[in-house]
Amino acid sequence: MPAVTNTKNEGLIYNGHPLRRKDNLIYFGSMADKYIIQMQVLETKKEKDLDVATKVAVQLQLTDPTLSSKRRVEKKTEKDSLYAAMDVAGVWLDRALAGK
Repeated sequence: MPAVTNTKNEGLIYNGHPLRRKDNLIYFGSMADKYIIQMQVLETKKEKDLDVATKVAVQLQLTDPTLSSKRRVEKKTEKDSLYAAMDVAGVWLDRALAGK
């Protein structure tokens, strides 16, 4: 299982990449790199007191600010849990940044 760390200066780090959340959007990776992952929680269900994601859209995006938002998307999929989304996001981001 990949480690999640939290340092004051960096925030959350997952699999060596920064992880940021804004409402139902989760960004995985650094804007300084060529690629970043955007995950959007589309549906949730209540389990006890927690909202658990049941549908998550995952997109591998170029970070080039000169491109339109549609042209930035390289790959996309939907997953039925945040765990499954993070799993594919980690593989996609690592492969993209390695140039594969």
